Amino acid sequence: MKHLIYIISILCFLDNITAQKPPSPILFIYDASGSMWGQMEGKTKKEIASDVLIRTVDNLSDNQKIGLIAYGHRSKADCDDIEYMVNLTNSSKANVKKTVKKLTPTGKTPLARSAALAIHSLKESKTKATIILITDGIESCDGDICKVIRDAKANGIDFRLHIVGFGMIDGEKEQLKCAAQAGNGNYYDAVNAGDLGDVLTEATTESIDKPTGNFSVFVVKNGKPVDARVNPRNSVTKKEVSGARTYRDTAWIYLPAGKYDIEVYPLENTDIPGTTISVEIKEGEIKHRDVSFDGGILEVSTTNNGKPWDAAVKMYDTNTGKVVSNARTYGRSKQMEVPAGNYKVTYSALNIEGIGIFVEIRDVVVKANETNSISHDFKSGIAMIGVKNLNGELIDATVNFMEKSTGKNVASGRTYISDSSNPKKFILSPGTYEVKIATVGKYKGKKDSFTVTIEADKTIEKIITF
Repeated sequence: MKHLIYIISILCFLDNITAQKPPSPILFIYDASGSMWGQMEGKTKKEIASDVLIRTVDNLSDNQKIGLIAYGHRSKADCDDIEYMVNLTNSSKANVKKTVKKLTPTGKTPLARSAALAIHSLKESKTKATIILITDGIESCDGDICKVIRDAKANGIDFRLHIVGFGMIDGEKEQLKCAAQAGNGNYYDAVNAGDLGDVLTEATTESIDKPTGNFSVFVVKNGKPVDARVNPRNSVTKKEVSGARTYRDTAWIYLPAGKYDIEVYPLENTDIPGTTISVEIKEGEIKHRDVSFDGGILEVSTTNNGKPWDAAVKMYDTNTGKVVSNARTYGRSKQMEVPAGNYKVTYSALNIEGIGIFVEIRDVVVKANETNSISHDFKSGIAMIGVKNLNGELIDATVNFMEKSTGKNVASGRTYISDSSNPKKFILSPGTYEVKIATVGKYKGKKDSFTVTIEADKTIEKIITF
């Protein structure tokens, strides 16, 4: 029995050692080329990148080893101006942050040579690591970073390469995407400080220690790539699995064997809600799904007696009955973007009272990448109700309207004793109403009732005298 307890204790000890195994190092390759003096959001790219990198380093675990290579920080024209500034054995966040702060952007962008230096250090030290390259420009020293990464992988060097393009323009990204893909990593496109923070955080979590992705997602809207979030959840256990963001490109995630419900929702250029896809992954499988948020626009407007009017508008999915979009017109046309399909649309007129202020339109078709327009014209008339005494003095009174055909109380108000509210204005849908008057205040206790007929675009005035 003692022998068994001893064996179990040893196994638990070994498990504990495994669980506490420190993460593999992260090696940042930092752009200190002259172009980092360029402006973005009122700051230099150098200021933004250094601030964001420092915050990223601060958020890493205390046992994370962090290395730093910088290029272009000493000479304007030297393609070999690359320096290994913080060794991979470093575990001091302060050391990295202090080094980043003192870098002065100066020279060229030797991406291939910088990557080669990083990879050579891994080969020499027999260390596996996550390499994160940050650049605001393309290669300027005739190197081919994609070839460097491919050759290194072919030689069995163990690393994962992520590349962050900061403020890059279309046409400059292909070689960087090629290199990231060859390095079993991701290319991230950061167009501002917020993006840079997000992608650096994600890149540090997508480390060499994490299994290589086996499920990929590509998201488009009307044929164009869009940035989207991908959040998987195990269908049986409901446990969330680490997701990803597409950044207008293919996103890879790792799913252990099992069934998953994966929520995908776009992050830009659309009001279309997210969707959920289901997938089953078997051991050793690699799968891909394209997700389309193809949508169209329904342009809605409302009028009252032919003049622009305010109304609340809702769109319902005819299959699920759920509201997919809502808007308020404020007397102007309003665009509602939704997935292509068939919808029910409801209008609720605002500032009109009565029984004809809600309208439902069925079988409204929205086609992908097209704009369809619908409008509704409400009808109303005006009732001016005043209360006075025989001497012409204004009397405060409550006024209540009941629609005769339905018996519904539809409007109420008070005249008060001000010229601005006595007579009191009521905007009502056409119909016949019973009006009840009850005085309050100084002349409290008097009552009267009468019937009025409201016609579209007409005003009727009724002054009650007590």
